Amino acid sequence: MKIIGAGFGRTGTLSIKLALEELGFGPCYHMKTALTRPWHIPFWLKAERKRPGQWKRFFRKYNATVDWPACEFYMALMKTFPEAKVILTVRDPESWYESSRKTIYRIQTYFPWWFPRLFVKMQEKLIWQGRFKGRFEDRAFAIQNYMDHIESVKSNVPPEKLLVYDVRQGWEPLCNFLDVAVPQKPFPHLHDTNTYLNYIRKVKIWMALAGITAFSAILLILLYLFL
Repeated sequence: MKIIGAGFGRTGTLSIKLALEELGFGPCYHMKTALTRPWHIPFWLKAERKRPGQWKRFFRKYNATVDWPACEFYMALMKTFPEAKVILTVRDPESWYESSRKTIYRIQTYFPWWFPRLFVKMQEKLIWQGRFKGRFEDRAFAIQNYMDHIESVKSNVPPEKLLVYDVRQGWEPLCNFLDVAVPQKPFPHLHDTNTYLNYIRKVKIWMALAGITAFSAILLILLYLFL
């Protein structure tokens, strides 16, 4: 592990994931990684229960991590990978809250009953009940929690190992921090709020179609067996 991301989701974490991979620090772990690998979820639930994780084994195929769930364990990761650098992605607190409320907080309502419940459980226990104590809808509380986390990271990470970074700054501060050349291509900017909502709508449609297909297949099998 070379890079530990300590910033919350909706602070440009998907953009920096792709940027780090472009700079040679991939693969980079992200919440979307966990979404596509449901067998990872028990590991994170165990970590949430304060049971020591086998971090080196879990991250053996990754050189970086950003976003939830790993950002909640940045201190444990620092102890496990003492040579790693830490990147704290940030954005304006008000815009962070609005973006989170409209996207990752709402996404729970899109998952039908047959969607893997462990993923929903991980988000609920680690983020909404864990990090935000069941009070994310309390705007002032959630924003203060976000700001407190930023100050906590600044206090816990040695300054020479920490980059406090807004993805709108582009390549230069990131490349200077990592001591690599600046790529001759635009910095990736992905998953703004509207793009994310469009993505969720597509996921919802796909889930509905998959559910209809599965139900139809079961119905056809039953008709074949009993008619």
